[in-house]
Amino acid sequence: MQLVPVSEKSCWIPGPGLPNLPSMAEAHLALLRAINLGPKNKISMPDLGEVFGSSGCKNVRTYIQSGNVIFQAAPDLVTRLPGLIRAAIEKRFGYNVPVILRALAEMRKVVGYNPFLKEGAAQDMLHVMFLADLPKPSAVKSLDPDRSPPNRFIVRGKEVYLFFPQGFAQNKLTGSYLDTKLGSVGTVRTWRTVTKLLELMEEQSSK
Repeated sequence: MQLVPVSEKSCWIPGPGLPNLPSMAEAHLALLRAINLGPKNKISMPDLGEVFGSSGCKNVRTYIQSGNVIFQAAPDLVTRLPGLIRAAIEKRFGYNVPVILRALAEMRKVVGYNPFLKEGAAQDMLHVMFLADLPKPSAVKSLDPDRSPPNRFIVRGKEVYLFFPQGFAQNKLTGSYLDTKLGSVGTVRTWRTVTKLLELMEEQSSK
């Protein structure tokens, strides 16, 4: 499978030989949790792109090293993809990595809603945690709003909007805390990464 570099931060794998998809097929985004964090769960982006291509995805494109993959695929494949990719990564690399999907329409809503941005917060202070499953209302209510002041959070659907005025490292709203309380698995991205991913998805869908 040929790899076509796009930039230092991204790569594109066209996926030759795969079934043709409609030219306007909606782009999807896969967010992998906890890869390439220091020495932990090392996976190169070309290798990750090949995993998606070999699983049946088309027009696969990765962005930076945190595990963000934009692709197109038939609807029936999309529904099965988190399990397929997770199993393929475990088989090839020996890592058990959760895979969280978002469609283009969902990402548009994520970017359009951010309540902290509407309050005038600086983009560098904003993050989003993407959840694999919709949390129960009772689970959302169990979160402690005073756990990590002055940091704040707002849960909307399958996203947790995070505001860290003193930086990401100085907070107790950790992934493990949110996972446990919300009964799901999530992965966090900076706001700049979120908006860039939407931009790339829009480009993919327009081809």
